[in-house]
Amino acid sequence: MALSSTCMQQFPAMPKQFRRRLPLRVSLTSRSSQEVEASPAVNLGRLEPRVEMEGGYWIVKDKFRTGINPQEKLKLEKEPMRLLMDEGIKKLAATPLDEVEATKVGKDDIDVRLKWLGFFHRRKHQYGRFMLRLKLPNGVTTSEQTRHLARVVEGYGSEGCADITTRQNWQIRGVRLPDIPSILDGLAAIGLTSLQSGMDNVRNPVGNPLAGIDPLEIVDTRPFASLLSSFVTANSRGNPSLTNLPRKWNVCVVGSHDLYEHPHINDLAYMPANKDGRFGFNILVGGFFSPKRCAEAVPLDAWVSADDVVPLCKAVLETYRDLGTRGNRQKTRMMWLIDELGIETMRKEVEQRMPQLKLERASPEELVEKKWERRDYLGVHPQKQSGFSFVGLHVPVGRLQAEDMFKLAQLAEDYGSGELRLTVEQNIIIPNVEDSKLRAMLDEPLLKERFSPSPSTLMKGLVACTGSQFCGQAIIETKARALRITEEVERRLTVAKPVRIHWTGCLNSCGQVQVADIGLMGCLTRNAEGKVCEGVDVYLGGRIGSDSHLGELYKKAVPCDDLLPVLVDLLVEKFGALPRFIDDDNEANEGP
Repeated sequence: MALSSTCMQQFPAMPKQFRRRLPLRVSLTSRSSQEVEASPAVNLGRLEPRVEMEGGYWIVKDKFRTGINPQEKLKLEKEPMRLLMDEGIKKLAATPLDEVEATKVGKDDIDVRLKWLGFFHRRKHQYGRFMLRLKLPNGVTTSEQTRHLARVVEGYGSEGCADITTRQNWQIRGVRLPDIPSILDGLAAIGLTSLQSGMDNVRNPVGNPLAGIDPLEIVDTRPFASLLSSFVTANSRGNPSLTNLPRKWNVCVVGSHDLYEHPHINDLAYMPANKDGRFGFNILVGGFFSPKRCAEAVPLDAWVSADDVVPLCKAVLETYRDLGTRGNRQKTRMMWLIDELGIETMRKEVEQRMPQLKLERASPEELVEKKWERRDYLGVHPQKQSGFSFVGLHVPVGRLQAEDMFKLAQLAEDYGSGELRLTVEQNIIIPNVEDSKLRAMLDEPLLKERFSPSPSTLMKGLVACTGSQFCGQAIIETKARALRITEEVERRLTVAKPVRIHWTGCLNSCGQVQVADIGLMGCLTRNAEGKVCEGVDVYLGGRIGSDSHLGELYKKAVPCDDLLPVLVDLLVEKFGALPRFIDDDNEANEGP
């Protein structure tokens, strides 16, 4: 489990090489959007770190333990990373589940602490089974790794499957407790890790899915995402200096004008910018979704060189770890700390944690074009490498079975370089396909039957979280319902332009409904007969790309059984869809 990831081996620290390739280009837009407000008055006592090192781990100081939330108390009772670093996972996995359940510590181990190792007990819907979440920086993986994960899924029969997440990542379902040590060893052997992928840790670093192959990219984000992931996990050995954050934390590195990385919803986002002839990044901080609040990231008024990507990440994380509140879990994400301190005080705290105790102000020379039409990566597209193309494949709501994964791995080997890219829209890109092989690849049954490079207009933009099939927090079933309703909508309408419809099973918004054209958030409501039923709150107007902003609530508590006509009306009225009529043979035809 001490091996670094394949991505890290494949793309070592090369920021200078990538920096030299970049053109010097000044943004055509003003910097008014990055002005910072004055900080509120902050009591100096508030800036005292609330945690301290004890026994190799960070814990909350005695004086700050009043009013901490149950999860913080759980971390005080037993440091979660001890399961790995003291090899407690071997003893836990060898203990019968009923014996583990007999004690509070044991129950907390399997329900909470194992999330630090990437394993999530599905107590409510798959008791005794776990979901495994990986770390896959920039969404880059290999056919060997995909085939290995397929074997894991295959071993669990009907209980097993895999999902692509909205952070370019894999989640594997059906895992049993006794298998966890061997799974961790197996991941390490192929250059993967699942460490620190859940609870109060840094999530998978997101980057441009077209990194290194896009003729129009600004910078190759792969080395940066790999460096960040290796730093966060101490090269997949576990990094206890960053495992006791107040809450989860997301990071992305932007490498494209298309903003495939969704920087505005990350706690830390690196935005490419030149300064005085040097390449680097302007910094955004604080973006997040939660049941009680959603916020877009704001400028930190800071610029770092490519060499300081990891030091800046470390400084921001340490600021959050040291000063973040640990009471109400709904108010512990980093934006709440920014609100309390003010952006300038937050900036000063980050600055004093930088190695040189200095942080340059943001640069006006932004490299991301402000007026840019976001490109579609599905289908066949030429790479920057002459004679090669990448092929974007649609994966319906991100769900795969073992057989699918085996076939995709073989496809990547037969036609590409054995590499696969995962995207935040739950799709897969196969890069490095020789143009002479494209016709044969497109004729493959897998692309005609399962993973189309040219899906229908609404299917193309469909995203769905796990839903109540597996997730204990989800209120409604999402994936199968999303497919079924979308198929029926397409039977009734002709939709000329792409419309992104996102489904999420609960208020946590893993399906990111606030960034969708139409977002559907699970809730409970009552139907026309007054009976409690599954429903959705409908959000409208979320945007991604250069004019990104969060959508707003359009209609509350629509019963799922009544949703179809609501969606049909929305698509006609707001998105220019045309009704079809159904003839006597039940075939859809375009109406006048």
